Amino acid sequence: MEAEQALWKMSAGAQAAAVRSGEVTAVELVERHLERIAEVNPVVNAVTQLFADRARADAAEVDRRRAAGQDPGPLAGVPFTVKETTAVEGVPTTFGAERFRHNIAHSDAPPVARLRAAGAVPIGHSNMPTLVLAGVHTRSELYGDTRNPWSPEVTPGGTSGGDGAAVAGGMAAIGLGNDSGGSVRIPASFCGVAGLKPTYGRFPADHRLGAEDPALAGQVLVVDGPLARTVGDLRLVYEALAGTDPRDPRAVPAPLYGEPVPRPLKIAMVIDPGGKGVHPLVRQAVEDAADALRDAGHKVCEVPDVPRLDEALEVYGRMTMAEFAPTWPVMRTLLGEGGHRYIEMSMEGQGAVPPDVPAYLRLTSARLGIQRAWAEFLDTYPLLLAPVFTEPPFEPDLEIRDRESHARVQRAMRLCTATSFVGVPAVAVPTGVVRGLPYGVQLIGRAYREDLCLEAAEAIERRCGVFTPIDPRP
Repeated sequence: MEAEQALWKMSAGAQAAAVRSGEVTAVELVERHLERIAEVNPVVNAVTQLFADRARADAAEVDRRRAAGQDPGPLAGVPFTVKETTAVEGVPTTFGAERFRHNIAHSDAPPVARLRAAGAVPIGHSNMPTLVLAGVHTRSELYGDTRNPWSPEVTPGGTSGGDGAAVAGGMAAIGLGNDSGGSVRIPASFCGVAGLKPTYGRFPADHRLGAEDPALAGQVLVVDGPLARTVGDLRLVYEALAGTDPRDPRAVPAPLYGEPVPRPLKIAMVIDPGGKGVHPLVRQAVEDAADALRDAGHKVCEVPDVPRLDEALEVYGRMTMAEFAPTWPVMRTLLGEGGHRYIEMSMEGQGAVPPDVPAYLRLTSARLGIQRAWAEFLDTYPLLLAPVFTEPPFEPDLEIRDRESHARVQRAMRLCTATSFVGVPAVAVPTGVVRGLPYGVQLIGRAYREDLCLEAAEAIERRCGVFTPIDPRP
């Protein structure tokens, strides 16, 4: 009984190993997580739609396969949450909006199908800002606020904050989110878990809202990515999700593990990207991570800055504004009360007039040049160590309080924005807990070298530790 009660505390890898060995059944594993959700979710509000009966049935099928001598998969029985953006067959994909409350998915999105094929069990949808547009704090029109398990005084981050809180609180071993400017990495950092933003094209995905595909910025900026309590669990999910799929022609057959890189790894470190300021506790987290990497035998070199940061931020903002502006009058009406404030403040920051076609074409040209500059930088330094967010976790709704606060949050997430724009991979990993809140860093790598990011993140984790699951703090 004691072992059963502790199942939800185990890593995804340990859970799967227990199911594969027959130590526990997948049904038992799911039941323990359903009990944990019943205990914790009323406080945290991370899981929005619970798939209890479906999860039990999926788990029973995993057990049936094992009993028949079939391979139940590397993630056998492991429960995972799925962000409200991502389709799970037979249940609504609501995007947190009233307008899509009954938007029943006809099939699993590619990453959900991949995780199922690996034996994992979707246990519920997870909360997010309405339509991923309402802010950095996780609050949706349909489901309300998600609370950070570490403290109700700070946001769990966004937009994959429901997954971050669910994983940190022991409600699921894995969360499936997505990231277009920090939406996996910021919740990972604020909730004290690990998160992977893959290279553009590494994982197949389907980000359609309705029947139409997104425009260019929506195609190249948004990538699906996992959150987990350990870097080893991220690696298991990475291996399950990667590969081509006819439903997503962007996905490429890049090898999971690239060619050997000269050792020791030469890792660049930037503590204050762009020289715009960094909080002392965030600075300390980066320095702690650097010490861990040096202890692991790597060479950490502090460098002046990352390539063309301000230009990347400007081009990102102008390109996304060009795509938002024509549909904004309609989209604004779907966001619920106050949900428009974040995007309108962002658009104001880019100027009143969206770029015309010639200007937009120049922006796409600038993007390639910025990507080239980053490729040259990462040719010298295979990895970059840097903050996820240059301030401590902040209070809910700071980003929509006023223009100054909005700019402050945008500034703090600047490196997440720029690296999403460039399309390179990154792993967020926690480094410690200070004054009751978690802190962490990110490792940014060359395109399709998630393996190097994961390797370095594991070195940090070995020295700094694993800090979740936790019980919600009062």
